[in-house]
Amino acid sequence: MTSEHASRATLTSSHWGTYRVHTKNGRVTELERFERDEDPSPIGQGIVDVLDGPTRIKKPMVRRGWLENGPGHAEGGRGTEEFVEVSWPRVIKLVVDELNRVRGCYGNQAIYGGSYGWSSAGRFHHAQSQLKRFLNSIGGYTYSLNTYSYAAAEVTLPYVLGDFYSMVNGATSWDVIKENTGLFVAFGGAPVRNGQVTNGGVGRHVQRQGMLEAAANGMQVVNVSPLRSDVLEEMDADWLAIYPGSDVALLLGIAHTLHDEKLADAEFLSTYTVGYERFRQYFLGETDGVVKDCAWAERKTGMAAARIRNLARNMARQRTMISVSWSLTRQDNGEQPYWAAIAVASMLGQLGLPGGGIGFGYSAMNAIGANYQGIPGAALPQGKNPVKSFIPVARITDLLLNSGKQFEYNGMTGTYPDIKLVYWAGGNPFHHHQDLVRMRAAWQKPDTVIVHEWCWNAQAKHADIVLPAATFLERNDIASSSRDPFLIYMQKAAEPAGQSLSDYEIFSKLAEELGAREAFTEGRDENQWLKVFYDETREKAGDSGIDLPNFEDFKAKGWFENSMPKEPQILMKAFREDPAGNALRTPSGKIEIFSETVAGFGYEECPGFPFWNDPKEWLGQENPGYPMHLISNQPKNKLHSQLDHGSHSRKSKINGREPVVIHPEDAKARNIKDNSLVRLFNGRGACLCSAVVSDEVRPGVLQLSTGAWFDPPPPGVSGVSCRHGNPNVLTRDEGTSRLAQGPSALSCLVEIERYSGEIIASDAFSPPVISNEG
Repeated sequence: MTSEHASRATLTSSHWGTYRVHTKNGRVTELERFERDEDPSPIGQGIVDVLDGPTRIKKPMVRRGWLENGPGHAEGGRGTEEFVEVSWPRVIKLVVDELNRVRGCYGNQAIYGGSYGWSSAGRFHHAQSQLKRFLNSIGGYTYSLNTYSYAAAEVTLPYVLGDFYSMVNGATSWDVIKENTGLFVAFGGAPVRNGQVTNGGVGRHVQRQGMLEAAANGMQVVNVSPLRSDVLEEMDADWLAIYPGSDVALLLGIAHTLHDEKLADAEFLSTYTVGYERFRQYFLGETDGVVKDCAWAERKTGMAAARIRNLARNMARQRTMISVSWSLTRQDNGEQPYWAAIAVASMLGQLGLPGGGIGFGYSAMNAIGANYQGIPGAALPQGKNPVKSFIPVARITDLLLNSGKQFEYNGMTGTYPDIKLVYWAGGNPFHHHQDLVRMRAAWQKPDTVIVHEWCWNAQAKHADIVLPAATFLERNDIASSSRDPFLIYMQKAAEPAGQSLSDYEIFSKLAEELGAREAFTEGRDENQWLKVFYDETREKAGDSGIDLPNFEDFKAKGWFENSMPKEPQILMKAFREDPAGNALRTPSGKIEIFSETVAGFGYEECPGFPFWNDPKEWLGQENPGYPMHLISNQPKNKLHSQLDHGSHSRKSKINGREPVVIHPEDAKARNIKDNSLVRLFNGRGACLCSAVVSDEVRPGVLQLSTGAWFDPPPPGVSGVSCRHGNPNVLTRDEGTSRLAQGPSALSCLVEIERYSGEIIASDAFSPPVISNEG
């Protein structure tokens, strides 16, 4: 066998893990566990069978209606029409001409640079950074702020604790929790399925081990969630299956008990916080006449008052860690759960102590709670964006439908610009956005939609111009994250399929024609950029006392692991030890249980302290309209929607559709059995799924993970919005509040029924009709 046909293995990294990639005859055959990872994620295996499969986009594509008629309102063509293969020279000219037309006629604010998502763990080939750098090199674009993951917390925590990212990344580590925590109260659970991933890459998975060791050492766990599976079964958690979306009411009942039974730490509150008195007046009912005691909380949560009272007492009598999941922010009034949890943690007085206080998102990613010292890495400079127009990230549909209208956000008032061109590279709005029926209609409005994609997902099918992009296995890069102790050289394992190119190569070609090649490339190719990145990373690491090898030695070994930190990580330890010398970046320098700044915005729904609003959709309503609450949580077999078409994700589907979990009582009332084809519906849309009957969910709750590729039926079919099981045809597209305008997907009521209509096959993984240019 010649060397070019021999089997070989390279090293690469992804958001879900690091792998040894085996290839034979130039094709990827297997992703093997990285030797430093004892609990590898199986997600990566899903790419092997689809890397060069029928869903791969191998040539530039243009929607026929756009190619023949030019830019303009798509009139329903996006997502339904066939595509035409064109050459790279022609598609480059089409894109350049359209960018010039929009810039010349409407200005750069008419371009929405919508990239959002986890495109690559590599520091250089990060599609969002590449897109922003390119658009800034040609005059800028309308941009978005915050993330779908935790927008409400991103906006709220700086007002309460002075910062967001240091509070999330600085979570007390599992080894400290193991030795010191008596009670771990997980609001929204701590699902290990989420702990498979970290943006920027994962070298070693630690969540499962950290959790199990802490539980084995005697730590008690309370799972406050409508889903039993939100905590590992081996941890033997006490399950408090409250109404979805009622966590703030539970926390208020706990706060009332702590005050009423004189269990609150008055010294901590007076030394380290401001505004407690305003909060106390609120939960005592002095401001609105409604006492937020355990009896009140029982009505709001569906949890017995005695059980709430006992939980409060247990939290006060021992070292307690309050964990709040990121999912709690993705609901109506999503700003409030974190604020209320911080207030209760302050009343307990354990913030800054080993194993006590609060943690934001344990197991939301692999890094949260890991004891590590991240390596300060370089990032691709994005340049300066002269365009000032922006939107909160989850307001994309409003942007497209409401040009010229104003919106309120974080104490500001903005105006939606008139978007003529959407340019997307990395991420998939047809996965992460809500109310996809509404968004799909709005998606027809811009003159042109351009995307970089490697496979025929709904994002690609709803574009006008599709530029085939290489994957992380088809290019060289460096994986690095401030949330991970590993630096990985991502060695190219295979040639790009067909005519696909890296995002950098695509943007370089466009920049050349637009007169911006020097501004975009600085005269460097991929390898030169990687050398620059590594040298800058090595310099920054050296300043932090980390001794990295030279670039060639690093490439030869393929990875570097930083040493463990000398001191265990304890959130807010320095602040507790010296609140004046280590003041928080709030106006007072302290924890602001009441924020004068937020109160000054005048938002009735967000008055500046932890506050309960009845969600617009929840099980506590007297007349809910639809009787079942839908939890659309993160999937365990893919990252968001990535690799849903791969073998690992597909084997968990039932009859080719996404499974929905329903309680036996609810299933019996509707004559639904295991594997029944069911229809979920509300006033926004409907989707088909396959039923799983289980008591892992509380009665009245359905669990349908996100990530199923959006698959609308052909024109003329009614009663179904997605044949495959995408829950975002059902979820609400409204902001959490005017403060953060985050997504509120988890406040969603639906009905479920056994499907008796005509069986409609799913085409989620089928390419569109494609014809040749000639």
